[in-house]
Amino acid sequence: MKESGEMYLESIYILCSSKTNVRSVDVAEHMNYSKPSVCRAVGILKKDGYISVDKDGYITLTDLGITTANKIFERHTVLTNLLIKLGVDKETASEDACRIEHVISDTTFNAVKKYIE
Repeated sequence: MKESGEMYLESIYILCSSKTNVRSVDVAEHMNYSKPSVCRAVGILKKDGYISVDKDGYITLTDLGITTANKIFERHTVLTNLLIKLGVDKETASEDACRIEHVISDTTFNAVKKYIE
């Protein structure tokens, strides 16, 4: 999955955690992206089996989507907290973690997690 797909999936995951019903317009507002961009991404995520969209446009994460989004979100959270512990301000830490989470290998991330624990 490309970085942009991970960003959309993570946003849907966050929205599904806080809202009963999530639609493309919610994702667009959350990410501050255009509706056409979100519609295209939602179509790709649906085609690839990460989400389902019902007849009313409500988005649900599939098992694959939940597993993948949880992994992305965990990376973001762990890396953000690590950077904050290193003295980086919260906003910068979150922004930098967002960039790192998409390129860090599983091996390196697991080593970081083990080191922190």
